[in-house]
Amino acid sequence: MGLICDPAELRTLFLFEKLDDDQLAELCAVGKIEYLEPGQVYREGDPATCFYVLIEGEVRLTKLSGGVEIEINRTDHRGVYAGAWMAYLGDKVSQDYAGSMYVERRSRFLVLAAADFARMVTEWFPMAVHLLEGAFFGGQKSSQRIAERERLLALGSLSAGLTHELNNPAAAAVRATAGLRERVAGMRHKLKMMAEGKFPPDALVQLIELQEQAAEQVAKAPDLSPLEAADREDALADWFDEHGIADGWNLAPTFVQAGLDIDWLEGVHATLEACNAQVFEGAIRWLNYTIETELLMNEVADSTTRISTLVGAAKQYSQMDRAPYQVVDLHELLDSTLVMLNRKLGDGVHLVKDYDRTLPPLPCFAAELNQVWTNLIDNAVYAMNGEGTLTVRTYQENDCAAVEIGDTGPGIPPEAEGRIFEPFFTTKPVGDGTGLGLDISFRIVVNKHHGDIRVESAPGDTRFIVRLPLNPRAESAEE
Repeated sequence: MGLICDPAELRTLFLFEKLDDDQLAELCAVGKIEYLEPGQVYREGDPATCFYVLIEGEVRLTKLSGGVEIEINRTDHRGVYAGAWMAYLGDKVSQDYAGSMYVERRSRFLVLAAADFARMVTEWFPMAVHLLEGAFFGGQKSSQRIAERERLLALGSLSAGLTHELNNPAAAAVRATAGLRERVAGMRHKLKMMAEGKFPPDALVQLIELQEQAAEQVAKAPDLSPLEAADREDALADWFDEHGIADGWNLAPTFVQAGLDIDWLEGVHATLEACNAQVFEGAIRWLNYTIETELLMNEVADSTTRISTLVGAAKQYSQMDRAPYQVVDLHELLDSTLVMLNRKLGDGVHLVKDYDRTLPPLPCFAAELNQVWTNLIDNAVYAMNGEGTLTVRTYQENDCAAVEIGDTGPGIPPEAEGRIFEPFFTTKPVGDGTGLGLDISFRIVVNKHHGDIRVESAPGDTRFIVRLPLNPRAESAEE
């Protein structure tokens, strides 16, 4: 025999205190009073079949995060409710339990079937249902629209940054190509002089050998400090003056940049000792053209390699021409994001990368994770006001790959720390943020990848920690 449902007792619960006698009687007619023993009542993700109202006892509500149940609420407050509370929306939303409920001690509930609860709410409060539907779907649509706008703004910012980054090496390549054209023209002029027989055949052969030596030396040139380079340039300029080379001060930097010193030039002088001063000067300028040509070709190679690297990073970042769900090297995703955000980092941010290269490949939605890294890094740079240390660290923690994005900014206020993942909540001034970046990141990490994202903050040390399962649930690939 079931427990007796007392309308007078239901009226003492805040949820039902405004119902009339007929409504309370109907509640008792369709609902059941049940005692539930300690343990799990329902599990997150299962079909939502019942609506539970606590009459006496204690319940605990949890949600999954990174495969771990996180306690959301624990209460013995009479009238609290859980379960199929969105049944009145019908098939417009997924009718599954949004979390799990546990009974902590023997507790008494009013239990309503989801269909009965939906019917009564719809019949008794039609206007409220419309308002709730509008609030729910309107908020959902607003979040989507603002999230789309935020993604477009981020894309615009990244595109501007990428264009700026591409412009520098492209301009360098154009300058180097123009300079290369001038040097090659100068070499043709000197070649004509050689062809006219002004160089003895033996000296010409030796000069070609010296030219090869000079070209090879460019690749081996040592890195010099500004002071060392200046001292060597002064010494070479004096040597050129002593040997009758006009404008030797203008030639000296090129020879120093190639790593050629006075001893090497003395060798050139000894080789061409039989030639007159005009031929010797022509030989020096010929070698200068050779060195400048090598240096300019290196500049073109460096610039075009930089352009190729940037394009590759952009392709890696966008995951263009790649499957949405794939197995990737986590560090490639992080590096491509850092390249895309390089302009935002600027000169004031010192980047520290502490990567655990032993991490196995990660199955994930790569493009969406890049959005997470973008949000976290962008927030870190903003928090430091463009000056400080940005740390990107990876390591393995149990069966998860962990990524830490740390900054040395002032930290998150304690009163805001518990709300930063809420939609539309932001600590930035009005106009600087929508409050959706971390909400989007949370949904990508937790809902899409069944991972976990948390923050640990103190003045001078704020770290967002993302944990992603290395062996995710099979359904991840199908979502």
